[in-house]
Amino acid sequence: MVAVDKLRGIIAERGMSQRYVAKRLGMSEKTFYNKMQKGVFGTDEVEGMIKILSINNPADIFLAGG
Repeated sequence: MVAVDKLRGIIAERGMSQRYVAKRLGMSEKTFYNKMQKGVFGTDEVEGMIKILSINNPADIFLAGG
């Protein structure tokens, strides 16, 4: 499970929106929102967010446990 609150915080810190991140990942806003609600993303999506958001400590967010 993804630490959604931390991910939202990083998106905001970077001055981005969830809409922007969704677009960069090639998915609809609705799909991104649903994935955020569930806290589940695919490996390619996680890798994309790490790059888009320049995340230095991805394990804190993407390996947060259930």
